[in-house]
Amino acid sequence: MKKKLFLLVLALVVTMFLVGCGGSGILTTPATDEAKVKSVVNEYYLALSNLNFSKAKSYCVYGSDRYYAVAQVEALVNNIYLYCNVVTLNMVIDIQNVSINVNYATVSGYTNMILTYCGYYETDEVNSYFYLQKVGNSWKLY
Repeated sequence: MKKKLFLLVLALVVTMFLVGCGGSGILTTPATDEAKVKSVVNEYYLALSNLNFSKAKSYCVYGSDRYYAVAQVEALVNNIYLYCNVVTLNMVIDIQNVSINVNYATVSGYTNMILTYCGYYETDEVNSYFYLQKVGNSWKLY
């Protein structure tokens, strides 16, 4: 019972790190930057869902809060693997808004997360906010 409670609390803490905080900054921008920003967020969630943590980190600014949130999810999954042979994580975002201000962007939407292990599952639906920074020609989460 203590293991289940520990895993539940840890999953909720990690979810809070993944969803971030709100913010604003509105400026019109070319559609190509908006498409790139959406792609980064969706690819980030795809990498997490595939449990490919090094790829998920590659969408983040090194050393940022988002980068370390991926490391925490990775530690959680590795901890669960000590008790279970099969662990799945499915994360999907329904992007509602993208705001771009020159080299910075904010994305907001609704995130659905399902974590399954040992016949149990944890699910969460939250409002998500992502902050991105343009690094060279690509966008990175921070």
